[in-house]
Amino acid sequence: MLKKTVFVGTLVYTFFIITVSLIKLNNLPDVKISFGDKIFHFLAYAVLTVSWFFSFSFTFNVKIKKALLSAGLLSIIFGIILEVLQESFTEFRSLDIYDALVNTLGVLMASVVLWNAKSLHVKN
Repeated sequence: MLKKTVFVGTLVYTFFIITVSLIKLNNLPDVKISFGDKIFHFLAYAVLTVSWFFSFSFTFNVKIKKALLSAGLLSIIFGIILEVLQESFTEFRSLDIYDALVNTLGVLMASVVLWNAKSLHVKN
């Protein structure tokens, strides 16, 4: 049951990112933080990477190295595809190379944290 919950949670979070990336977000409060949207991108993709890592390693019993690599690559490719879709299919969003870069940095940071977590060290 828990394995299914982890995977479903990951899918829900993934579809949440798709939704907020491709719809017009009206009436949102204006964030007065410098680079606020970049901070959101960084955190969103770090969480996405962690979610997919746990889905791969816990739900599908993939070895840690492979789960981390798979989650990282999936998250980076996902972010690039969403940026292209924003440019191609919306009139109110555009491809932003800096968003893709920050997404990738979030993925890399999450990957480093996961790799260095004491509970994940495995001797192969």
